[in-house]
Amino acid sequence: MKLFFRELGKGQPLIILHGLMGSSDNWLTQAKLLADRYHVFLVDQRNHGQSPHNPEFDYGVLANDLRDFIAEHKLERPIVLGHSMGGKTAMNFAISNPTMLDKLIVVDIAPKAYPVHHDSIVEGLKAIPINTIQTRNEADEILSGYVPEADVRQFLLKNLSRKPAGGFAWKINLNVIDSNLEQISADIHYPGTYSGQTLFVRGAHSRYVKDEDRPRIKDLFPNSTLITMDTGHWVQAEKPKEFVEVVTNFLSVS
Repeated sequence: MKLFFRELGKGQPLIILHGLMGSSDNWLTQAKLLADRYHVFLVDQRNHGQSPHNPEFDYGVLANDLRDFIAEHKLERPIVLGHSMGGKTAMNFAISNPTMLDKLIVVDIAPKAYPVHHDSIVEGLKAIPINTIQTRNEADEILSGYVPEADVRQFLLKNLSRKPAGGFAWKINLNVIDSNLEQISADIHYPGTYSGQTLFVRGAHSRYVKDEDRPRIKDLFPNSTLITMDTGHWVQAEKPKEFVEVVTNFLSVS
């Protein structure tokens, strides 16, 4: 699968993977801060952004997509960074292809199964009549009945694109995401461990990575460090400069 990507900077390759219902656009601010040291690739994962839609959607195919992307662009041992769903993709890739990457960075997600908790969001998105609404404000009003947080709604509605003939369309493959929420909430897909240098970054006000997750993190990623930042789940968006500093400090250690 030919994944859409954005490319910035020069130096060692650094691949960044967005979370569920996100896209490469979400990481442009951070990528610009990293581009003076690294050759940054912002990748749209399948069924997101401008990448192709496909009915297969689990961490096996997402990790394989990343492997194929690295091979296609002839990237030598890139650093791989992923947030949330992208972090799960990155962890699965590292365990299944440990010699293909240099270092791993996982942002606010743990190597475990989660209860399905995006179903109300998907229900709200599916309630939006995208062929008949005239403005994003109409979509926002409908979605507010399902998602009370304005900043989360703003993030989600970036997935709307206006059609030339009128109305809107989804950039995300909403039906496939809806059908595979259990797969995206699943535990690590592959057996094994990754012994390379690994950084886990979590938000202090997020519920995704808990203290009780630390033993499993160390079991699967024995050469890992955990740093906690004063943020919620969207660590990199809430404190972009501080987040980039944490990342660059980790990467500067040989």
